[in-house]
Amino acid sequence: MALTEGEMIPDLTLVDSGGNTIKLRDFVGQKLVLYFYPKDDTSGCTKEAQDFSQHRAAFDTAGVRLLGVSKDSPDKHRKFIDKYALTVPLASDEPGTVLEAFGAWVEKSMYGKKYMGIERSTFLFGADGRLARAWHKVKVPGHAAAVLEAATAVG
Repeated sequence: MALTEGEMIPDLTLVDSGGNTIKLRDFVGQKLVLYFYPKDDTSGCTKEAQDFSQHRAAFDTAGVRLLGVSKDSPDKHRKFIDKYALTVPLASDEPGTVLEAFGAWVEKSMYGKKYMGIERSTFLFGADGRLARAWHKVKVPGHAAAVLEAATAVG
């Protein structure tokens, strides 16, 4: 079940690349872009992280926090960040509770085989902690710039 616009950010936790706990509700009071991606160090996910990193200064200037989330471990995130000199923070949701709450853990199909996986999706929260915009089945090219544009328009 996906989060819908106007809903409050869930009271859930993630683990950052340093192994520290991140409470999503701690972001209330500032704008937040939370993006979910399938796997570190794959072509599409690398490009997406690089694009968000490229726009990081503009997000910062607009008062928007960024956080990329996958099921990869904090250690794998650190290696991914170091390998590509990423500036976007990454967090782990190894148990998948946050992914499920956001409706990003979905049934997929490849070569006729069904399996569960992460749907590339992005969620923009206003400073009031409410979901302002959601993007599902994201295509990477131009996405970070579109999210930045939307984020600057949100209060």
